[in-house]
Amino acid sequence: MKLIVQIPCYNEEKTLPDVVSDIPRSIPGISKVEIQVIDDGSTDGTVEMARACGVDHIVENGRNKGLARSFQSGIESALSLGADIIVNTDGDNQYSGSSIPDLVAPIIQRQADIVVGDRKPGDNPEFSWLKRQLQKLGTRVVRNLSQVDVEDAVSGFRAYSREAAYTINVMTRFSYTTETLIHAGQHGLSVVSVPVKTNPTTRPSRLAGSTFRFLKKQMVTILRSYFMYRSLNAFLWAGVLMIGVGLVPVLRFLFFYAIGDGDGRVQSLVLGSMFLLAGYITVVIAFLSDALATNRRLTEAVLERVRRLEQQPPQVDTTELRETLQIMRRSDDKAYRARSSK
Repeated sequence: MKLIVQIPCYNEEKTLPDVVSDIPRSIPGISKVEIQVIDDGSTDGTVEMARACGVDHIVENGRNKGLARSFQSGIESALSLGADIIVNTDGDNQYSGSSIPDLVAPIIQRQADIVVGDRKPGDNPEFSWLKRQLQKLGTRVVRNLSQVDVEDAVSGFRAYSREAAYTINVMTRFSYTTETLIHAGQHGLSVVSVPVKTNPTTRPSRLAGSTFRFLKKQMVTILRSYFMYRSLNAFLWAGVLMIGVGLVPVLRFLFFYAIGDGDGRVQSLVLGSMFLLAGYITVVIAFLSDALATNRRLTEAVLERVRRLEQQPPQVDTTELRETLQIMRRSDDKAYRARSSK
């Protein structure tokens, strides 16, 4: 069983040697461990340092494309290299490589498709009180939306089986963590969490300039993924609610109109009609969005099939060759019979 540990990097020349040296090259149940660095347009000596550290593979984006695109490029490369398990870690040396055996163990034992490293953010003294509370809130939201039981939804320290990696399609540029969990839940993949060790923080995160900016981007990603995969629920209930609200003033107007006191109550009819129209349009949008979501699932199935076909060895069509050999045999038989008759 082959394991590839991928490290997305953006200007990680200083920390990369520690990350690489901490990755174990021998793990029970794994026959081969390789290291892959995805350089996201670094302007320092990250690529040269990766070569000096003896990494097995380097993927260069050429320009900065963001963490999510780098992660997807790494997954595609690892699949083409024949990885059975893919572990993603950060280039800032946040995660301890000594936890990689714990991370891959559930996949080796066929107990999970995806394993998320739990940093215990609620108990981490290096996180501020506000950040710990936001981590808990974000994890709870992602858990409810994805229907998978995770303890640290934004942890980038993860292991993916080959089967799970085939299904991954990251659409955002910012981060892949929450989107892939919601994606996994929608595809029925088994996701588990295991406690992992972390190293002391050496620098602020480059993923977002501040906690609130990070929160805003994560919320946009969560909402986008939710509307992408569960659009019928999202829009249908909103439309039904607006229709219900619109019925109240309309029924009020009809009641007073029926008893002859409808004069001066046209405002209720106008207000109710606006809500009814908005609700009707929202319900229509719900079914249109569900049709688009169905089309996305079909597209993802096609992409998964294409990935699998790309990894298979080329199949040689031997039909024409067999037919040629049969013709040659018949010709030889005729020639042999002709010589025998003489």
